[in-house]
Amino acid sequence: MREEYRGVRLLEEEAGTDPLALFARWLADAMAAELHEPNAMTLATASADGRPSARMVLLKGFDGRGFCFYTNYESRKGQELAENPWAALVFWWGPLARQVRVEGRVEKLTAEESDAYFRTRPLGSRLSAWASPQSRVIPDRATLEAWLREVEERFAGQEPPRPPYWGGYRVIPQSIEFWQGGPDRLHDRLRYTREGDTWRLERLAP
Repeated sequence: MREEYRGVRLLEEEAGTDPLALFARWLADAMAAELHEPNAMTLATASADGRPSARMVLLKGFDGRGFCFYTNYESRKGQELAENPWAALVFWWGPLARQVRVEGRVEKLTAEESDAYFRTRPLGSRLSAWASPQSRVIPDRATLEAWLREVEERFAGQEPPRPPYWGGYRVIPQSIEFWQGGPDRLHDRLRYTREGDTWRLERLAP
């Protein structure tokens, strides 16, 4: 079924010179619209030989340094980032006819940053981080639930610490593209490319 977009225009003079500030406005718009999981994003990584993979993760913070998410370092995405520390992110806010694409180098967050975030997670999520060998083949659901019971007994009556194999990453953007859907497929596409401490802004054909 053909979708006809009738979003507002995205013009250079309104977008501004700071893509992170524009992203903050768009994310706030998505939250105000009460979209489901407005911080959900596709994370694309690639192995050392260039084979890509993608999955949905949640944005857990961003600032002038980049976009942060958390995971098991031994998962498939963690292994690929160890081999090839570059990634792409895609945010899609369909009801607003908006998309944001981010490409950049990836670095691990500090242990202190990961510890601080881990303490904010619900207890069940913290225990699951210990119980689940993410991305590994396991025999069945019952095995996973048995591992969780073992972890619950291990940390009974105490706060589980962050597993050493779990923590955060930051995608340091080299380019950020904003897409606003428009009628007759004349969408607006503005791309910011990092040049030292500044950003070059260019319009792309739809």
